[in-house]
Amino acid sequence: MDYRSLGRTGMQVSPLCLGAMMFGGWGEPDHDTSIGIIHRALDAGINFIDTADVYSQGESEVIVGKALADGRRDDVILATKVHGPMDVPMGEPGGDPNRRGNSRRWIVAEVENSLRRLQTDWIDLYQVHRPDPATDVEETLAALTDLQQQGKIRAFGSSTFPAHQVVEAQWTAERRALGRFVTEQPPYSLLVRGIEADLLPVTEKYGMGVLPWSPLAGGWLSGRYRKGQQVPESTRSRRMPARFDLSDPANQRKLEAADAFAVLAEKSGMSLVHLALAFVMQHPAVTAPIIGPRTMEHLESQLGAVDVTLTPEILDAIDEIVPPGVTLSGVDEGYVPPSLTDKFLRRRRTA
Repeated sequence: MDYRSLGRTGMQVSPLCLGAMMFGGWGEPDHDTSIGIIHRALDAGINFIDTADVYSQGESEVIVGKALADGRRDDVILATKVHGPMDVPMGEPGGDPNRRGNSRRWIVAEVENSLRRLQTDWIDLYQVHRPDPATDVEETLAALTDLQQQGKIRAFGSSTFPAHQVVEAQWTAERRALGRFVTEQPPYSLLVRGIEADLLPVTEKYGMGVLPWSPLAGGWLSGRYRKGQQVPESTRSRRMPARFDLSDPANQRKLEAADAFAVLAEKSGMSLVHLALAFVMQHPAVTAPIIGPRTMEHLESQLGAVDVTLTPEILDAIDEIVPPGVTLSGVDEGYVPPSLTDKFLRRRRTA
């Protein structure tokens, strides 16, 4: 397997990153099964694993830690994230407001918890999972810089940050003589191409590694979503119903596009999974898309994508189905800024 530079960190990573979101209560609850999938990925040449504290409330990190405890830790570039609430399940109200977010207080505390769950002395890439409007980015960067100087993390990055906030973080790091985000982890797939317009050019300008999440669009590009067939149930559709509700016209457009991509893949002599992953891997700004298998079958169906190269004719046909820079459903972008969710930020005050 050919390896790629992780931004300008000097670390070399496989062109596919193993995502661990589906290991634990959110997906595969059996630890031994999940560990088997991790070991198979490592044996196939993948040396890059990405998880997060919030995945199954820490259980995913525990599973990854177990999988690497047999002497494999030194051979793996290990990434995790911080930001989400850890005292209540994701999406549920309540909880301690200081046990989440991007404050120094929480980052310094939570990195210790991740290190313990992962059974490691250091994290290769520590990522801020989402922007935090309540915290100045300088506060976040300063805390991460201190952790890097202490040797607890080797590098740090962002995830699902809008392009303008990536730029703000870069400028803040330069002006305040702080460490900077060296990677960004955005949503990107055949159905979610919005980042091509602004974010990817920004990451290229700053030499950042790009680790796209959901390259199969949450399963829409697995080959199971076809026109005229019943929409399959999945753990993701139960957890995130808005992304799969066909009463939403945007999801209907996704179904039509997924079907068209399946036809294109068949004509091109490959699986839709390989078409989708190869498309993301082939963008010059992308380092490694994150695959998130729940079963060994899922993993095996994705590994071969590293050997696929899409011709200009196939790439042109892709652009005809979903044009460059177009995202079919805003729900799939993973982050909605307060400027849209808070109506008082969109309306001029009147007496």
